[in-house]
Amino acid sequence: MSEELGRVRRMWHLLEPLHAVLYYAPEAVAEAAALGYRTDERWPGYFAWRAAPLGEADAGRVADAFYSFSPAMVSEYVPAVWSVASPGAVLAARTRAVDRTYRKLLGDVVDGAELGEAAALVRRVAEAVDAVGRPLAAANAALPWPKEPHLVLWQAATVLREHRGDGHLAALVEAGLDPVESLVSFAAVGAARPEVFASRGWGEAEWRAARQRLVERGLLDGDGAATEAGRALRAGVERRTDEAAAEPWRVLGEVERERLVELLGPLWVAAIGSGMLPSETTLGIGKV
Repeated sequence: MSEELGRVRRMWHLLEPLHAVLYYAPEAVAEAAALGYRTDERWPGYFAWRAAPLGEADAGRVADAFYSFSPAMVSEYVPAVWSVASPGAVLAARTRAVDRTYRKLLGDVVDGAELGEAAALVRRVAEAVDAVGRPLAAANAALPWPKEPHLVLWQAATVLREHRGDGHLAALVEAGLDPVESLVSFAAVGAARPEVFASRGWGEAEWRAARQRLVERGLLDGDGAATEAGRALRAGVERRTDEAAAEPWRVLGEVERERLVELLGPLWVAAIGSGMLPSETTLGIGKV
């Protein structure tokens, strides 16, 4: 991995938890409940929070944009989530949820100069995103910017997170990996246990069939472990993902990038140390 791509990946690792707290924070659960969503499981809120920038998207559009989720699982929640609350109401509640979560998580830091400095730097990067062909990045980038720096930070992190994710999906398609194959092949290189990927709604028969297809392509061995070719394919996907994510970061100079790392460090520690986020996810952070 080149030094530049390593820096891009480091920024993703620092920003991802600051985005992801929305999906786990008690404050977000409370806002989802106030809208009328069931909160005995996290998926009604998750699909509403993440898909709302797309408008009243149907199940097919959301499944395409999210990619790794089983279409059958998506259809359990979409478009039903829009009969509970409109996308506009969800977006307003999402902002309130982030505001409440960050204030609880970061305390007085929310109003500090250093958070404002970090927000301004990340916003510059987010505004440099080319979102053509990147549906989730484009939808989030089109939203009006909030005034408060901590909300700017979250929105900018979200634009960059979805821009990276959209590019990752393009890399998977280029590699010839369909949604379930993308998960099976990722598990095979040790990104996470197969049980973690079960959250995406694929049945055992679908998982086995995808595994067999990858065996026939020489990407997995008979025990389901990645072959040399399988590892090379996944490494190529990660490299192309980093390459696609790199361009907007070039608006910052080296000194600014290092300053942003310094500024984001304590925020990352607060998010990770909160105990809200799972220790193992489908993103493979720290594993690949």
